[in-house]
This record gives sequence, structure tokens and C-alpha cells, in this order.
Amino acid sequence: MSKPIKRKENPSIKLHPRNKNKTRYDLSAMAKTCPALQDFIQPNKRGEDSINFSDPAAVRMLNKAILQFYYGIEYWDFPKENLCPPIPGRAEYLHHIADLLGEDNEGIPMGKNTICLDVGTGASCIYPIIGVTEYRWHFIASDIDPNSLNAAQKNIDNNPSLKGNIILRKQKNAKHIFKGIIQSKDKIDISICNPPFHSSLEEATKGTRRKVKNLTGKKQKSPKLNFSGNYNELIYEGGEYQFICNMITESKIFAKQVLWFSSLVSKESNLKKIYKFIKNKKPADIQTLPIQTGNKSSRIIAWTYFNVAERKKWFEENHSV
Repeated sequence: MSKPIKRKENPSIKLHPRNKNKTRYDLSAMAKTCPALQDFIQPNKRGEDSINFSDPAAVRMLNKAILQFYYGIEYWDFPKENLCPPIPGRAEYLHHIADLLGEDNEGIPMGKNTICLDVGTGASCIYPIIGVTEYRWHFIASDIDPNSLNAAQKNIDNNPSLKGNIILRKQKNAKHIFKGIIQSKDKIDISICNPPFHSSLEEATKGTRRKVKNLTGKKQKSPKLNFSGNYNELIYEGGEYQFICNMITESKIFAKQVLWFSSLVSKESNLKKIYKFIKNKKPADIQTLPIQTGNKSSRIIAWTYFNVAERKKWFEENHSV
């Protein structure tokens, strides 16, 4: 096995060069495209146009406006209790894994021949939406919640650019991640996942209190999540670490059907334990990709059971024109 590559995290890292939001939002221009945003624009402490990031409605409208203005997505809606993802951060994940795939290919693969599996796509269907728009990839998107899948399908159906490029699959067994989703004939270039972060409702509430205090400077006993989120999206027994370990265990079953597996790892303290766990599965390569969104540092862990020569052969066989 080749030595794992752990790229040093640097707090000064800016958003990926291809990220459409690597510079400040043009809120006035966005409000012209999405007039409803205007009601949420207010001056910050420096007198600059901003929004109240502790207000779930404002955050939701901002992200809707980002998709409309920067990505040309006219319709994007889902129940208020579902997670509202921050678009720039989700785009970061996709740009970094695109670079990862490009290392095994002669440049970043574009078009429908590139198949990406989004584990836990959620009602917003955000990773497939960005991936189709930016790279024209084909997505298989899974979720355990039928209501989330219904909302995701509505987002697909109401945007012509997404139709035929995203297939939704329901996970029927809460104990499984890839089982029941990956079918025998599937050849998937990469799987992605933003795993549930918390191990319990109590832990999720404490985390929300910290976030709200950081944003407003005030303590709240029962705060609202500024990005919302239902139970399945936020909580998993054993938290992020256990979810990723379960994913790694199942990945071995589909080792020859998926070129790269990947997941966000929000807690840096989990990374060492995850590395220890994954090495027991004897992957051919492991990589850690640092990402920086604003003041938040995170990382993607990616692993493959194909060596370099096999990965190049994969692209020759599955991406020939």
C-alpha cells in the first residue's frame, strides 16, 4: 500500500480557484435575480451589505439566491425542517474530488461518463445539483427518508438542466450505506458523503447553542439551527466516526465497483482513529484533502482499492469516447 498523503491544513487557505463564491457575494446583483433576497439584506458592523447568519430564513434565502445567480438553478425548495446546506462549502468538496479524479486521468473528467454516488443526498439534492452544473457528471443519489427523496425529485423535475442526470435511490435499511444502493452493473468513479455529525440530540443541541452564541454573542436555551436539519441528517448513533467506519467496512464489498470512496470528516480529532480503522481494510491508497470555508477548517478523506496503474486503466475502459 502506498503511504497515505496527509496534506497540511493552512488556516489561510482560500476557497478553491474554481469555486464561484471565492470572492464576496454580490448581494445587490443577487437581489436583482432573486428579489426575495432584498428583504434579508442588512448592514453588518462595518456597514457593509450582509444578512443575519443566525436567522434560518435568511440563510435559506441566501443559498437559494446563490444557486439562482451563480449556477442558473431557477427552482430550489424543500421542507423547512430539512438541512439547508451552505453552497460554497458543498462546492468545495466537489472541486477537490474533481482534482483527485483528474490525477488518475488526463485532466478532470467531464460529462455523463463520470458517475458519482452521493450518500445521503437530502431534500436539497445539493451535491448532484452542483456536480451536474459544474462538471456535467451523472449522479446516483441515495437517502433513507422518502420525504427528502420526494423533495429532491421535485428539484430535479423543475430544472431542465438536471433531468436525466440524477437518479434517486431509497436506502431501505438504516444499518446499510452502500448495500441496497449500488447495483451489480454499476461502475462508480467516486462516492461522496457529508455524514451525520452528532451522536445524540443532546450533542446536536449543545453544538447549536455554541454556533448561535458565536454568531450573535447571546446564549439561547433552545436555539434554532441556522441551517436547519432533521434527525436523520444530523444524528447517528456513534456520530460521524461510527458512520464513516461503517462506510469503510461496506466499501470493501464494492471495492471493484467504485474507483474512489470519500467522506467529509468535520472533527479533526476523528481523523487519526479513522486512519487506523481504514488501514485494516488494506486500501491501495488513502488521501486527506484539506478544505477551508471561511473560518472553518475541514477535510475530505478518500480511499481506493485500485493502485495507480489500475486507476488509469479504469479511465481508459470507462471513459473512452
